[in-house]
Amino acid sequence: MAKKDEAGRSGDRAPLTEYRAKRHRDRTPEPGGADGGSDGGGRRFVIQKHAASSLHYDFRLEADGVLKSWAVPKGPSTDPREKRLAMRTEDHPLDYADFEGVIPRGEYGGGEVIVWDTGEYRPLPGKDGEVTAIADGVERGHVKFWLDGRKLHGGYALTRTGSDRGKERWILVKTADETADRRRDPVSTEPASVRTGRTVEDLAEERGGGAEEDGGGDGR
Repeated sequence: MAKKDEAGRSGDRAPLTEYRAKRHRDRTPEPGGADGGSDGGGRRFVIQKHAASSLHYDFRLEADGVLKSWAVPKGPSTDPREKRLAMRTEDHPLDYADFEGVIPRGEYGGGEVIVWDTGEYRPLPGKDGEVTAIADGVERGHVKFWLDGRKLHGGYALTRTGSDRGKERWILVKTADETADRRRDPVSTEPASVRTGRTVEDLAEERGGGAEEDGGGDGR
């Protein structure tokens, strides 16, 4: 296991090495990010709706100066009975939380991206009553947190269940609390960006084409 510094980052490589290796900075409008981002305990979350080779939702939690990230094909649910697959992806820079636009065709993750929801989160105690830092929970394979977003509110949990072709498989579940709602389906009824009011279809129309056909739908 790689050694970590006092902030909990792996000491054998920069935290955004994988993120940068997958992108051509001269071809994509995505932020490049800076190593050593704020590690002052920021607790921002963002969910970006992403029309790549397949439509999915990129779920990101700020921790250790980066955005810990998962691709959720069906998006988050407000029903505790629903277990949503979440594929772990590379850490993203903090300024990616504000990114909205079109990744060019042929580039990694090519397609339209909107900020579907954003807000603050706080870690929740586990069954033992202890609160685990998000970065530590991700390493161990389980994180539990409370979201205060524009669309999503209440407790959620992410749990690692295995791997698929070298990628970590997780499950995203809504906890059974007072904010749970089996009748609500924000993925279907609230498709627009909380920043601009645009949809991924609006972005596709603005650039004069349909959804991108290149890039990994589970690799953002």
